[in-house]
Amino acid sequence: MIDWTDRHCRYFHRQLSGRAVLFTEMVVADAILHGPRERLLGHDAAEHPVTLQLGGSDPAKLAEAVRIAADFAYDEINLNVGCPSDRVQSGTFGACLMKTPELVAECVAAMKRVTTLPVTVKCRIGVDDQQPEQVLPEFLARVIEAGSDAVWIHARKAWLQGLSPKENREIPPLDYDLVYAMKREFSKTFIGINGGIADLDAAVAQLAHVDGVMLGRAAYQNAGLLTGVDAAIYGETPLPDASPQGGGTASFDWLALRDTMMAYAERVMADGGRLHHVTRHMVGLFQGFSGARRYRQILSSEATKAGVGPKLIAEAFAAVDLSAGPKPAVRDGATEAARLAG
Repeated sequence: MIDWTDRHCRYFHRQLSGRAVLFTEMVVADAILHGPRERLLGHDAAEHPVTLQLGGSDPAKLAEAVRIAADFAYDEINLNVGCPSDRVQSGTFGACLMKTPELVAECVAAMKRVTTLPVTVKCRIGVDDQQPEQVLPEFLARVIEAGSDAVWIHARKAWLQGLSPKENREIPPLDYDLVYAMKREFSKTFIGINGGIADLDAAVAQLAHVDGVMLGRAAYQNAGLLTGVDAAIYGETPLPDASPQGGGTASFDWLALRDTMMAYAERVMADGGRLHHVTRHMVGLFQGFSGARRYRQILSSEATKAGVGPKLIAEAFAAVDLSAGPKPAVRDGATEAARLAG
């Protein structure tokens, strides 16, 4: 989620769910050691609970990055061993580290020594020609023994040669059963699942097998589903009738969200930011609502123009019929298969 889940995205998502744990975009340890720390690590107090996701393969550098991050009061530190992008591979971190579980274990141990926060790992089930049922148990055993408090598993292999990052999210087949087996084998460790989970119905179904569910692009591209998280996952309030898209409901206080995001955008612009830094993360909010297309057009085409201010958010919201809620969605075969697999 590099360049996606920045601080403005996380502030927006927090308005939709008070309980979901938010993850930062992956921040490289070297960047923290040598780059603009406030820009890389700064966040709004409203974002909590929020996890700092780190990339790196040098235990000493990761430990130093964790020490520096202590001043920014995150709730958890996560080591990304799942990203398959070319620029990540060139830095010898991300999914290619699945090939060196002993090094990942050293990284986890080094990070644990310098913080009292939970340290967790996000990984794939394997990479390239590895046999996941053979390598994943060994990988988990090593990182858990090193002190990892939880492991988030993207239930696909990553093909580091021959597939793009986008293809790596779609082409390698999902193997939920292997992740479930890992939860049974490592029953005392928090095991979370990621990959192919498109809505809240599928997320809830996964919780019969694992301890947590991670949504990435599904939550970004259809942010409205986050309005159902606190009820569906945490049981905080009586669950309204869920939409067929597994998410947002007409009962959510959309106008309060509008006002909150206008005020936030005003603060961002007063600090030298631009309106589209905020609104680019809001484009996917109203999937299925009448007027959503016009809403997207307003935020996509107008927010980058000179002189435009937070009132544009009100204009975009005014284009949507907020009273009716989203229309029923027609699921495609892949989405339905992913839902039933949960």
